[in-house]
Amino acid sequence: MNPFEVKSKDVNDYFMNWSKMYSKPYDKTNTDPFTKVRVILMNGTEFESNWFLHQFARHCDEPEIKKHLAIIRAQEQQQQKRIASLKPKDENMLETTISYEQLAIELTAVLAKNETNEDNIKALNFALLEDFDHLYRFANLLKMDYGIESEHLVGKLTEIMPGRPTISEHRYPTDNIKRCLDNSTANPQSILVSNIITAAEQQTMNFYMNLANFYPNDHGRKLYSEIALIEEQHVSQYESLKDPTCTWLESWVMHEYTEAYLYYSMMQDETDKYIKNIWEDHFYMEVAHLKLASELLGKYEKKTYKDILPKPDFPTLLKFGENKEYIRDVILDTVRLTSDEEDYIDNEKLPSKSLFFEYQRKINSDTESVPSHQVINMSIEKFGEDYRYQESAHPIEELNNRNEDNTTVGREGLKDLNK
Repeated sequence: MNPFEVKSKDVNDYFMNWSKMYSKPYDKTNTDPFTKVRVILMNGTEFESNWFLHQFARHCDEPEIKKHLAIIRAQEQQQQKRIASLKPKDENMLETTISYEQLAIELTAVLAKNETNEDNIKALNFALLEDFDHLYRFANLLKMDYGIESEHLVGKLTEIMPGRPTISEHRYPTDNIKRCLDNSTANPQSILVSNIITAAEQQTMNFYMNLANFYPNDHGRKLYSEIALIEEQHVSQYESLKDPTCTWLESWVMHEYTEAYLYYSMMQDETDKYIKNIWEDHFYMEVAHLKLASELLGKYEKKTYKDILPKPDFPTLLKFGENKEYIRDVILDTVRLTSDEEDYIDNEKLPSKSLFFEYQRKINSDTESVPSHQVINMSIEKFGEDYRYQESAHPIEELNNRNEDNTTVGREGLKDLNK
């Protein structure tokens, strides 16, 4: 599928009226969990697009380009509003959060399994375990505060148990910056991976940043705030993978290409007919946006899309499915890793004065006050054990105990804070 060869209408023919823009919400009880995941993914993709186009406009002195950016931004906003309205009114913020974390886990796993670039694979697997742990923490909060067990929300498609403990995820900011791609030699799949995962994690970060102060109790407010800080780290890591030498117009073409790829993947994978039609509508809109961006690239930089996409056919489409065994293997291989500048290292091999340990001493000097740890302690106190959904014993022995939250895995080298 080469999106540049797909027929589409003029951009101005794609504006929506209010009836089309306000969708029929899905049924939170009966809807496939992966449909919810797709909704969140595409909502985040539209946010990324709109935010990028605003940034482009703020760095552009060409009136014609700025006017076209305004037109496309308005349509991306309409698409986002249409997608956002799919969320039902009776789905509370924590139920939505569970789907956010399921998306983070399953999307990261799918991207990593289909990736060939080693730096991208390492980055994906590293952050995967952290989102996996976030799902576990939020699931315990949901059961405590609402009596809802998250295994039903995730359709038992994703296990719920500790990953790399959230307390071990706090790193000195510079350790989250990784080696970037060179788009001139990178596989198109790798470019798409860096674009997709950055957009998805950025949406999660923004969601938690804005949501924390709306939660109705202190332990929930604190948990959202802590995990928002980790999502900031994930965005820093993933955006650093992207080629920073692309021009604004080249980046615009790649943004539109990414959106077209995702909508085409979603319409092929979707099981809900109503929502499938939305993905199809938006795909053709993105084709029109892509062609416009390409025309402007040619006019102002004398380049064609083939200069930045020599092989414009879509690579392997994004398809959601179970990744339980893959995730368990990643846990076994990487749970004790931390980030060390551009690389990853077993935390026990770090010198005691490393930036990781210095930062841990500042942020987590009082282990018992760490929100992610407090939530599990409260859950254990209320129910006699933590809440989990796992199909067999945890692959890491130290994380098997359901009567005590582990705060040492991933920070074993920090002996003075392990009490």
